[in-house]
Amino acid sequence: MASFTRIADEESPSIIVHPDHKVAKINDNIYGGFTEHMGRCIYGGIYDPGNPLSDENGFRKDVIEAMKDLNVPVVRYPGGNFVATYHWLDGVGPVENRPKRPELAWLGLEPNTFGTDEFMKWCEAVGTEPYLCLNFGTGTLDEALGWLEYCNSTQDTYYANLRRKNGREEPYNVKYWALGNECWGPWQVAQLTKEDYAKKAYQWAKALKLLDPSIVLILCGETGYSSWDYYVLKECVTWSVHGLGGDRTKSLIDMHSIHVYTADKEHLANATAPRGAERAIQMASALIDLARIENGVPETVPRQTICFDEWNVWDPVRAPGELGAEEKYTLSDALAVSVWLNGFIRQAKDLGMANIAQSINVISPLMTNKDGIVKQTIWWPLLLFSKYMRGHSVAVNVRAPEYTGRTNPAWIRAAIETPYLDVSASISDDGYVSLAVANVDEKKDFDVKVEGVKKGEVKVFTVGGENVDVVNTSDEQNVGIKESTWDGEGNFKFKKHSFTLLKWKE
Repeated sequence: MASFTRIADEESPSIIVHPDHKVAKINDNIYGGFTEHMGRCIYGGIYDPGNPLSDENGFRKDVIEAMKDLNVPVVRYPGGNFVATYHWLDGVGPVENRPKRPELAWLGLEPNTFGTDEFMKWCEAVGTEPYLCLNFGTGTLDEALGWLEYCNSTQDTYYANLRRKNGREEPYNVKYWALGNECWGPWQVAQLTKEDYAKKAYQWAKALKLLDPSIVLILCGETGYSSWDYYVLKECVTWSVHGLGGDRTKSLIDMHSIHVYTADKEHLANATAPRGAERAIQMASALIDLARIENGVPETVPRQTICFDEWNVWDPVRAPGELGAEEKYTLSDALAVSVWLNGFIRQAKDLGMANIAQSINVISPLMTNKDGIVKQTIWWPLLLFSKYMRGHSVAVNVRAPEYTGRTNPAWIRAAIETPYLDVSASISDDGYVSLAVANVDEKKDFDVKVEGVKKGEVKVFTVGGENVDVVNTSDEQNVGIKESTWDGEGNFKFKKHSFTLLKWKE
């Protein structure tokens, strides 16, 4: 939680941190990843057999180490739009027997040499949990139940035995399952109306939880502020004696997925665009409460949280999806990602998971080539947040000037503030306070009175560059992390177009 007071441009800003005022537990899953059969994400990304940088399984070792550096807790798979025509049985069993299929989402060819067992093995190598998305396009409920049985069952049944035959005796125990992906979109194969989707999702949820009551089911939402979100939540976030046998402590639906991407050619509209995504979290949260109220869901049923399982800076014009969506990120984009992540910390109470789209090569902080890996500008704030912004969010008060120009989308201007200093704060379980500050102003440093900082050694991590347009390449890293210290005395200067994280022991 952060409160903001707008001041005149000539006034002196201030930030007050309240380390003893814990607001909400930060779910580690907000630092989740996403891999899709799209462009070079899988093939040539996480899976590159024959490359000297790959291990005996064909997994790129440099990608695995980067994912470990981020301490990624959960990774979504296999899509994305790809999943609407994906049949999981094509990707299991002897590789030489797997069929090649036309791929309709991104107009490619899917060889199926990488499938469920390969993904699970990769997750184990990374030390992350799998999150699987079900095919709500051309898939069937029987197919979905078979996949769940294959992954999780210990019984002497067909698909559990098929897993054993394919070399895996113990179940994978996949916890997270999505009820389709962007089923509302006109670009989807077998697009659904909100009425058809809600009916289908609820019926599938009943069957899936009959097979495995321990799983977490994630409803397919839209942006968090649409009629689709309202309708499917109203129809699916309900309670009845038929859903879970009358259990007043459980729900068929556990999370609600929303997707938003931001981008703009102008820096300030680009850097402030994620404020709209934060407002989307707030609105989706209210719709969850409304559905529970209108449907009389008992207070003993845990409140559903939001799964922001696709988010990032992406301009589909400059990085078309059908061409692999290989964005080249600027410092402006890195500041936008800082604002994205600040919003996740501020809204920690309502956020159960978030998955940056995607984890490698496709609109990604990491890019591979045959010789190594490039860490793009957006990697660096993501790394700092993942390392230090865990534990609990804490209250912070910000007094600063506000950007008042054009926003993208335009409705941001009337819905939420867009301060030049975008701030969040957290306290870790071992008592370290972290203050994250993005100064999105490309012309002005801010000399800020920071209250609540303990005097003594304060570690300072700064992500910046010469200007907002600089990028990182395999030959030149213009954006990275600079480390220094501060004694906590007097004001702190937050440099123009930079992200700064201050860390101290409370």
